[in-house]
Amino acid sequence: MTRLVQWTLLAGLEPRARDEFVGLGRSRDFGRNEIVCHAGDPADALHLVEAGHLAVRVGLSSGATATLNILGPGSYFGELALLSPNRRRTATVVALEPSRTLAIAGSAFEALRARNPAVERALSTILADRVDTLSQRLVHTMYDSLDRRVLLRLVELASSYDQDDGTTTIPLSQTELADLVGATRPSVNQVLQRLASQQVIVLRRARIDIVDVEALARACDA
Repeated sequence: MTRLVQWTLLAGLEPRARDEFVGLGRSRDFGRNEIVCHAGDPADALHLVEAGHLAVRVGLSSGATATLNILGPGSYFGELALLSPNRRRTATVVALEPSRTLAIAGSAFEALRARNPAVERALSTILADRVDTLSQRLVHTMYDSLDRRVLLRLVELASSYDQDDGTTTIPLSQTELADLVGATRPSVNQVLQRLASQQVIVLRRARIDIVDVEALARACDA
């Protein structure tokens, strides 16, 4: 089953190297709202997300918690902590629903890097992609309108969730979505209300039902 998931981390590896990488993993299951790791914990494993969705969160000086990202099947986390000098988790990861990861122990990860130069090259590419993604999000936050930021994030999230009878359910609260786009909940609610009035989405308690993903995508390009 794990071989059916296309992890972007492994995209640059030859099939044999991918199989070796995946073969080092141990399946771990997490229940809804279960913490996978806390910020500051020792980094002991790289996780490949196989099923479910997980939130990446950080604590703020105010005592509040902000959601930075949502990870779905094919995503991964933990590689940066394994590569950092202090080897500590930089964020808390929590399962939003029953989820499963393939955990690769840090020692096995280091050994694989040492004996397979292709893994090291793939990591370099991934780190460059991470920086590029963060840079793009910073640009969006600084220069895009809030409407466009919300649209882009909803389209991105829709690609990570299954569609049921033409409707894609995003099980996030408006506060969590506001965290993801770098805005306040009231401001994001105004954007969502406009989309709801256009019958593109339906707002429900702690979730957003997208009923017309194509209309969202067209609005992003407008």
